[in-house]
Parts: sequence; structure tokens; C-alpha cells
Amino acid sequence: MMDIQTFVQQSVGQWRSQRSAHHLAFGHFEAIESVIEIVPLTGDDPSVVALCKANGVAPEQVVSPFRVSWQGHSDWDEGEKSLEGSSILVPVPDPSQTNCGQLLRDQGYAETMASVGKYHITEDEMFVLTTDYDRAAAEEKIWFVNPNVRCRVSFIKTSAGTGVVTASFSSEIKQ
Repeated sequence: MMDIQTFVQQSVGQWRSQRSAHHLAFGHFEAIESVIEIVPLTGDDPSVVALCKANGVAPEQVVSPFRVSWQGHSDWDEGEKSLEGSSILVPVPDPSQTNCGQLLRDQGYAETMASVGKYHITEDEMFVLTTDYDRAAAEEKIWFVNPNVRCRVSFIKTSAGTGVVTASFSSEIKQ
């Protein structure tokens, strides 16, 4: 059974990602190609400690913190739009439940603000993350086809969770 440490360990490295996003609110399809780099951090890394402090979490509660950086381009608006960024992610396992917990982020997925999501890992080893924001809610699922290929689906929903605004699928190959 996969746990959060194994999930992060398998995710560490550089990935080439091909994502298709359907922006239902705009009736638009977007193709995004990017390189994603996932780097492990230590619990005493200043950015991890600061994120823990901002969320009232003791740094010794965290497991396998990491940084995700991405650089890519999109075909949105019929031009090549450059996309890049970085985010610190800090898993905080729930001591009372197996393979569940919180994921602290210094920058969210649906809104560019700090966020706290809830994660769990299913019996079939899928990482599922749900995050509520001010104006939206995000759901992301990641699973490994093998050690060098993973898939990711993401949904951005209305804040009430009643409608899907964006749906995307990514296939990612480890470099």
C-alpha cells in the first residue's frame, strides 16, 4: 500500500508533461506542454518552517515536504503563452487515519494564494487532493502507471462544488 512518503519519493525528479485542459466556462480547449521538477525538502528548510508556522503546524508533524517548479507553454489565445512558477508543498499526515492528511501549499492550484488541502491515498494507490478556495474548489488525482509514467486529472469547480469550470488531463513522463 502506498503512503505519502512513497508517493513523494516516486514523484521526485524531472517530468515532461502534456496537459489538455477544457475550460468549460469559456468553451475553450488548451494544450499545455511543460517540464515539472519535483525536489525534496527537509523539515527544517526555512520555507517549510515558515509555511508550518503560518498554518499553526509543528514542523515535526510534516512528512516529505517538497518543491514543485514548472516551466512550459500554452496555446491559449492562439499564441504561445509562457507558464512558469514554483510552489512549496508540505504533507501533514493525520495521526488518527492511515494515508490521509493535509497538504499545505504556499501557492494554490486554482487561486494564487496559500492554501490547505486534504489528501488521501486510495487502496488502488491514487493520490487524491481536494482544496477549497475563496471562489473555487479544486480536485486533483495522480496515479503512477509505472515508475516513469504518471497521470493526473484536475477539476476546478465552483466554490459551492456544484459545477465544473475546468477539467484537465496530464500524462507525465520522468526524464
